[in-house]
Amino acid sequence: MRRTFLPHSLLIYFIFILAVTNLAAQEQKPLEPVSDAYAITNVTIIPAPGSLIEKGVIIIRNGLIDNIGKDLPIPPEAIVINADSMFAYAAFIEGLSHTGVTKPREEDNERVPDPGNPPPAIAGINPHNDVRDFLDPADHSIKELRCAGFGASQVVPHGIFLPGTSAVILLSGNSADEMVMKPRSSCYAELSWNRTVYPSTVMALLAKWRELYHQAELAKAYETLYAAGSNGMQRPASSRILESFYPVLEKRRPVLFKAEKILDLQRVLHLQKELGFVLVLADVKEGWDIANKIKASGARVFLSLDLPEDMKPDKKVNDEIKKDSVADPEITALEMRRAEFVQKMVSQAIVFDSAGVKFGFSVMDVRYSDIHKNLIRMLEAGLSKETALAALTVNAAELLGIDDRLGTLDKGKIANVVIFDKPIFDKEAKVRMVFVEGKLHECEQKKSAKNGGTDTALEGHWSFIAETLQEKINFEVVFDRKPDNQLGGTISGGRLQKAIAFTSVTQKGKMLRFTYNVDVEGKAYEVTVEGALEGKTFNGKMSLGEYGRFPIQGTKDPNH
Repeated sequence: MRRTFLPHSLLIYFIFILAVTNLAAQEQKPLEPVSDAYAITNVTIIPAPGSLIEKGVIIIRNGLIDNIGKDLPIPPEAIVINADSMFAYAAFIEGLSHTGVTKPREEDNERVPDPGNPPPAIAGINPHNDVRDFLDPADHSIKELRCAGFGASQVVPHGIFLPGTSAVILLSGNSADEMVMKPRSSCYAELSWNRTVYPSTVMALLAKWRELYHQAELAKAYETLYAAGSNGMQRPASSRILESFYPVLEKRRPVLFKAEKILDLQRVLHLQKELGFVLVLADVKEGWDIANKIKASGARVFLSLDLPEDMKPDKKVNDEIKKDSVADPEITALEMRRAEFVQKMVSQAIVFDSAGVKFGFSVMDVRYSDIHKNLIRMLEAGLSKETALAALTVNAAELLGIDDRLGTLDKGKIANVVIFDKPIFDKEAKVRMVFVEGKLHECEQKKSAKNGGTDTALEGHWSFIAETLQEKINFEVVFDRKPDNQLGGTISGGRLQKAIAFTSVTQKGKMLRFTYNVDVEGKAYEVTVEGALEGKTFNGKMSLGEYGRFPIQGTKDPNH
């Protein structure tokens, strides 16, 4: 059989085409850095609150800080990053969020044969759940929190009452196990419930908590006796729910309680005093009046970085009210009280600091893009920069028991470093890059509205979706302007029998807040919706008194 050979020049051409094709295929994948060693040079370093190294160098190797200081020799294999005029800090750590955590499948509440004795999952009794089973490394919230300056977070499962155990994670990695640095860091609990089954009130919830705790004590005691000598004793029943309380009983695992309001804080403190478990209070929003009581309890504290819209009385508006003899004094007094309450929330960290309570911050309900702005508001209220930075770094690490690895920039610690283009508490400061365990992540900054960003035109028809614990509720909203140029509008849909007019609508730049009144089982409630506009979308929270606070999103209808 005759064989045909390609001419030498044509053979070289085909080899070249094959090589180019393979190279193009490779370029479709993100290229790994040529080295895992970095040298950040000419950077102003703040290793810990109150310390400073000018024109310093940070050497990162194998995910750790290999060296830090001035005039250090640069390893030949290191990728050099000239950070002249930039500022390096230990990447921030937060104490409570759902960052990277997906929601589990919703349980069917309609087929519970005995609502007074529902299955544990329906009642929210899932302390044995592990947040690692719900972590998604590709979730967009991980990148968003990272580019707000954070490198680590204590994350918890979604759910009510006893959703499961938390974990301290690094905000980088290709799998849940790769991200987790401290698994089962706490037993997570909320004072929230399923209204269709027992326990369906806060008193019932606390009673169930006590019942489970004491059942776990008895079960553990029996298991100890059985292990010492089982002759003549029935084998102990296995219960993952009760067994998950054993580390709590032994004080090896704290209880992480989400408690926002002062009444919830009081209830949790009373429960802790009665049962004696190690307590972490997180997402605290109204604790200023009992800061000393919290200190006496020994509880660890994470204050919420979620602040309501600034309602500081506008001088011009107040002057107009004084001139207007028709102004309703009750409405004026109500607005003043609201403004005072908001100011207390903004100043809460100062009260805890003055009481000698070491605290960190949690970001459970806050828009990540608002974190820096809210920190600035706290500073303007009187919080010191050193205290704020400590809460973000070294204090948070100590409260989570990871201060031997994170919280400061020291030789040998995990290389979690955030680089800002200006000092962190400058109003214009932006995150340029974040190292998480030595891996570089660059952060792109969005354009502001005045520089060609999105507009925030409000008037028109909007579709809103509120996501409660039981269901998603659709609303139709119309925003308009009254003859006096004040914003107004109506909301309809969901379980509303008819369209309801807003009692107030306030828009300041991208921030939107509106309220309306509803009747629930013969009791009047004020519903508050507040959040941020991004062009023709809205992202925020809906608050309905004792029924809780839920995420709500809106989209403007382009045809109206």
